[in-house]
Amino acid sequence: MSDSVPSREDDPCSSWPVRDDISGRGSNTLKPKHLLLCTEMFPGLVSSESLSNSSSLKTRESSNSETDGFGDDVRSPSEQDNVGSCAEGQHGPSPERQREEQLACQPPGVITQFNPISETILNPKKRKLVLHIDLNNTILVSDAVTNQDPRAALNYYLTTVTWGKISPAGEWHWLSDSPSLLPPCNGAVSFYSQYGRNTTFTDTAMGRRFRDLHRHHLQLLEWQGQPHPSLSVQGEQAKRYHLVLPSFFRLLEWLHQEGRQFAIILRTFGTDLPRVLQAVGCALEGQHPHFPALAHISLSVDPHPGTIRCSKRKVVLTYRKEKISTEDGGRKMYAYFSSREGICGFQDHFDWWARNQFSIRGGKPLWIDPHDASVHHICIDDNIRLNDSDTIVQPQVFSGQASCSVRMPPTSELYGTCLVQTDLLGAIADVNYFCRCIKQCEENYESYLARAGD
Repeated sequence: MSDSVPSREDDPCSSWPVRDDISGRGSNTLKPKHLLLCTEMFPGLVSSESLSNSSSLKTRESSNSETDGFGDDVRSPSEQDNVGSCAEGQHGPSPERQREEQLACQPPGVITQFNPISETILNPKKRKLVLHIDLNNTILVSDAVTNQDPRAALNYYLTTVTWGKISPAGEWHWLSDSPSLLPPCNGAVSFYSQYGRNTTFTDTAMGRRFRDLHRHHLQLLEWQGQPHPSLSVQGEQAKRYHLVLPSFFRLLEWLHQEGRQFAIILRTFGTDLPRVLQAVGCALEGQHPHFPALAHISLSVDPHPGTIRCSKRKVVLTYRKEKISTEDGGRKMYAYFSSREGICGFQDHFDWWARNQFSIRGGKPLWIDPHDASVHHICIDDNIRLNDSDTIVQPQVFSGQASCSVRMPPTSELYGTCLVQTDLLGAIADVNYFCRCIKQCEENYESYLARAGD
């Protein structure tokens, strides 16, 4: 396959390799993309100055503050006691606070009184969560299609979140020493957009300023102890790495602890679904040495992936002998995903995305109904972009209650609410990363629904 972007005149029936990255979009001939960032249009977005607290190796100044279970700063113990006594009076902490404090004291993978989901009292005040989660560079730092091991995959990811521009003399100038999901200023382009795929990025003269960052996160990915054949993956120099990020397994723990009703739908353009579903199944059987408590979660894993195929007329979902189409509208598809239980996977349509110039019009379809108070759909993918000509998910929002009519809003409308652009460095360094994302999305979704109802 050529590395050049396909033209509109290309044969729409031409063969494209199945993959879950954007390697086909970049080449040395790509012109810089001037992505305008208007912070007034996107209130509440993360700062473009940094990707996450873990995205740089700058050492925080020491302080007397402690952190809660998610790593957030809290008051000193004495201050915390005073605040607690004022807020809770003589009756002690509320049951909800007791549960939060209990979770805050528990390291990842250690859960007390861990009941199977069938015995867990689900939280009736919370919507069901349907999480559509990408694989490569979201919960998987490797790629079977492009034969990338963790070192190469992490190098490739860094090229997509480091920013510079071409000078009038034709030379590349860095605009920031810190990776970020959003461009740091107008006119900034990612290294990937300018130069294309580079799986040895930090070993080159241009990328060496990010070498320590790469080395640090690669070390965090290393598998500790006896390797597991399904849960770990071979890297360079006989090293073993986590196949699926620990932060994903922590998400499963947290959702169970919160008594949430949820389903996880793994969605990828690539071919890694079978081995990832197998690995998740092994973890839920108690085989993950770092998350032994997962054995107590009664959560089904469907090892047989389905497919989603798109055309101008319709979207067709195929799962075993079952087939669902949007010919009569998207309601059946929405109902299908909303009713899913456990963990399953679907391979999305890379060819269609490529034929649509890797834009929102060819992205993974995601149906959202703001009038449905019982379900919240969230998609997490590293290729979600605020630039709709360069993003991977096509949201389709129903226009009314029980209506089959949908509109395709810009990514900015749902960014941080139903669409999450993965901070891979954060997902590697912070075991609670995905938990934080879901909590933030739920808070933002309430505001979104309030605006939609006006």
